[in-house]
Amino acid sequence: MSTRRNRRTHRSGMSGRGVRRTGAALAGGAALLGAAFVPVGSATADTAPPAGTPATMSADALPTWQVDGVVWSMATVGDTVYATGNFSKARPPGTKPGNAKEVTRQNLLAFSLSTGNLVTSFNHRLNGQGLRVVASPDGKRVYVGGEFTTVDGKPHSRLAAFDTKTGKLVDAFKPVVSNKVRAIAATGSTVYFGGNFFHVNGKARTRLAAVRAADGANIDSWRPTADDDEVFALALGPGGKTVLVGGRFQTLDGQKRVGVGAVHASNGALAPWRSRPIPAREGDEFSYVTDLQVQGDTVFGAADGEGHHWFDGRFAAKADGGDLVWLDNCYGATYSILPLGKTVYSVSHAHDCTSLGAFRETTPPTWHRTLAETAVPTGRDRGEPSENSEYRKQPTPTLLHWFPTLASGTFTKQYQGAWAITGNANIVALGGEFPSVNGKAQQGLVRFAVRAKAPNKAGPRAMGAPRASSSYGRITVRWTATWDMDNAALTYEVLRDGATKPIGKVTRTSTFWQTPSLSFTDTSAPKGSHTYKIRVRDALGNTYTTAASKAVKRR
Repeated sequence: MSTRRNRRTHRSGMSGRGVRRTGAALAGGAALLGAAFVPVGSATADTAPPAGTPATMSADALPTWQVDGVVWSMATVGDTVYATGNFSKARPPGTKPGNAKEVTRQNLLAFSLSTGNLVTSFNHRLNGQGLRVVASPDGKRVYVGGEFTTVDGKPHSRLAAFDTKTGKLVDAFKPVVSNKVRAIAATGSTVYFGGNFFHVNGKARTRLAAVRAADGANIDSWRPTADDDEVFALALGPGGKTVLVGGRFQTLDGQKRVGVGAVHASNGALAPWRSRPIPAREGDEFSYVTDLQVQGDTVFGAADGEGHHWFDGRFAAKADGGDLVWLDNCYGATYSILPLGKTVYSVSHAHDCTSLGAFRETTPPTWHRTLAETAVPTGRDRGEPSENSEYRKQPTPTLLHWFPTLASGTFTKQYQGAWAITGNANIVALGGEFPSVNGKAQQGLVRFAVRAKAPNKAGPRAMGAPRASSSYGRITVRWTATWDMDNAALTYEVLRDGATKPIGKVTRTSTFWQTPSLSFTDTSAPKGSHTYKIRVRDALGNTYTTAASKAVKRR
């Protein structure tokens, strides 16, 4: 079965090989943008964050139609999300495969971002998997690239366009691309695309090309080359003057541009790019860009590292010139990234975020497939640089408190969760191969909303009974804190002898990797035997009450 990544199952950080550290603060002319930043502790933001910290989406999984395979890419136009990948059926939320309401959808579908309902008027068939979908700047079209050669039985070779108003295939747009298309960026008049092809409309091209949006004819004045390996991501720079290029290549147009670079949108000539977030390949070990998204004057990039401790995280750079803004060196391949105002969301299988002063590698490894970070730098890297990195102690963002849980899927045999993320300021949607979300069955697609639009029912995790001990006429109650997927600060209410009114409260922040030991001393208990429970409450009123402690006597 062909898969999007065409790669071995990724387990970054699990190899037994030694790691050679080569990073420097600013090595070999790699540019870093000077910036003032305020240190912020990791994972302090959530749906009810402290003042000055950006809020995140809630962790409540919203009802969303499901797919029976994998979603590789998604794009949002207004309230409609277009999703492409490798699947053949779609079904309502909360249903199993084969449900009576299940419908055919062959590698492409659309659903409502606000409701999660399938858009039934958009129904097309790709005869091969779709790898990328993007919208035109005006939202009037979506472009889909991949491995297909027909759409609805009509010849459309690996690149197609759809009218978002009518939902119809744009028949006039049908360039003939010789091999897979993985990346697309569009203006009103031009469609730029990349992948692993060598001919477009019968003319030689090397993994990059541009065609007219009107009819798919070649633009022969735009012919940059990704010389030695595939292109995975494209994005338009500010004002549409440049095309930002990401992928596995080590050179663009014969010049060293490892994994990321820029070319002029007008003629394809190389444009300045001064930072080097992607380390140079060494033998069969390398890192590469999987996604690029521009917000304002900044491009945010996602990376995948193939090898022990090769760069797997995210970076931000100035879209004009490429000066580095920050680089997050969490390990665990990142597949898609979405900047939304002050918060940057991503999907990955992160397993070591020492770089951000957050969770470390565990044995056996644990995978965390959804992350949120600040869009601006807030501190400096707290870990060792990745293999062959150009940077050490570079600016980093803050990890925010948003940790919905996605189970790993089996469809691609790469055992990942989400591969794509899209959305707007109110709702984000994740697509991939996950079979469940937060422990409940939900396959391939899911949505999360801001606090004002969410049910806000994701509460504190279960915790063990407290321990009580008596000494000098006092009873001390001790317990280990729990954590909550979308609230860092939790309040622990101490309940005595089955009462519902607390005799005391303790408020502390916690995360899944840091659950502090807490205590409360009861000085008012009458003489005699007593038991205690802890009722933990998040900022939105969700609670969990523990079992009672063993009885203890106050004398």
